[in-house]
Amino acid sequence: MALPPRIDVHSHFLPPFYHDALLANGHEKVDGMPAIPEWSLEGHLALMSAANITKSILSISSPGTNLHPNTSPPQVASLTRQCNAYAAHLKRTYPGKIGFWASLPLPDVPAALEEMDRAREEGCDGFVLMTNYHGSYLGDPMFDPIFARLNEIHANVFIHPTAPCMQCSRVPTPALPLGDGYPIPIFEFIFDSARAVINLFFSGTVDRSPNVTFVLPHAGGVLPPLLTRFTAFGALVPESRGIDAKVVRRQLGEQFYFDLAGTVFEGDEGVVGSGQLKALVRGFDISHQRLLYGSDFPFTRHASAMILANAMKDGLDELYEEKERDAIYQGNAEKLLRK
Repeated sequence: MALPPRIDVHSHFLPPFYHDALLANGHEKVDGMPAIPEWSLEGHLALMSAANITKSILSISSPGTNLHPNTSPPQVASLTRQCNAYAAHLKRTYPGKIGFWASLPLPDVPAALEEMDRAREEGCDGFVLMTNYHGSYLGDPMFDPIFARLNEIHANVFIHPTAPCMQCSRVPTPALPLGDGYPIPIFEFIFDSARAVINLFFSGTVDRSPNVTFVLPHAGGVLPPLLTRFTAFGALVPESRGIDAKVVRRQLGEQFYFDLAGTVFEGDEGVVGSGQLKALVRGFDISHQRLLYGSDFPFTRHASAMILANAMKDGLDELYEEKERDAIYQGNAEKLLRK
């Protein structure tokens, strides 16, 4: 059977110049994966056709456009500009079919604010932020001007995980206690997403940004089981001014979306829809109106993306009625992109 039509909010592009920049900066095995995935527009359109994706919102994945802590700010700004201009060209060429989350040359805040204006002029659908920039997480006060501007323009912000990192010295230190024997996306990505979001709450960034809409990947990663814990212990964090569990739940239900990229439907063998997503929506009363489709192509290859798309179909058929499924596949994303 044909898959239901869908909008993909979590898909990536790797233009040739970005691929070359990864290689030149020591990312030939990006985030510990075996190799940089091959990407082409033709291949992307082929997946869209096969999975019945009516629109893809493209973004640069980890490690973003700041590829090395010693890269000069002008070089980072230049690569960021190239990537956004490339994505804007694709959107102009395929109107209605391709959109993009624009990258920012962080942690250079003045350059990021300038790039934000350029990308908006080019029609970006929002912005992609890495969970951290060489150890500076999103709730860091240095990023307050960025979130003030994002709040002013009512922006959509897609948060993408990257390698966890600590600022132990002038040279950031990877926070990989199990070493480099495991590709970072397997589990460190999932932890870093939760780390970044908790940091946004504790820092007061979410409170100060009521007009910002956040998209969290992989059904929130390990955030859901930590919700009760970090809200309960919030009073122990002096900088947080106390965390109100009811306020956090309300903000999650009004300002946050969760994409379904990855293995969120994997559960007990033979039990459809019993995995991570069910724990999120049933355990924490997350509405179907906050769920979005994501392929994570090309880091999830074509064949795997199709397997996961079919698993999503079976899982959603089990968990939701037709009207709710239609919203998850398309309606929620349409509402988000009109914001």
